[in-house]
Amino acid sequence: MMTSAELRQRRKQRQRTKIRSVANGRMRLTVHRTNQHIYAQIIDDNNSVTLAAASSVSKEAKTALKSGSTKEAATFVGKLLAEHAKAKGITNVVFDRSGFIYHGRIQALAESAREHGLVF
Repeated sequence: MMTSAELRQRRKQRQRTKIRSVANGRMRLTVHRTNQHIYAQIIDDNNSVTLAAASSVSKEAKTALKSGSTKEAATFVGKLLAEHAKAKGITNVVFDRSGFIYHGRIQALAESAREHGLVF
């Protein structure tokens, strides 16, 4: 029997394979969620470089948020990441949910990033 972490790793690898085939040179917006925080970054897979990152651990988020594990925190992180990306001239990305279900905090982060200028 596989553990839930092993199953998520399998979903993550399966999804990344599909993302690479449809990316067409676009950057990858990847999301990681823990019980206490949420992290997001935009990665250039061709050069293996992180171009923009935001998390509920950052100074801006710590002052604006009460907790890092809520939908409000995910919405704030999505907005923050979109602002960082727009400052670097990035608008088109491919969304990588890292094996997590597109629901709750993951969905809130994605919708917030879309509202603030990222296209995926």
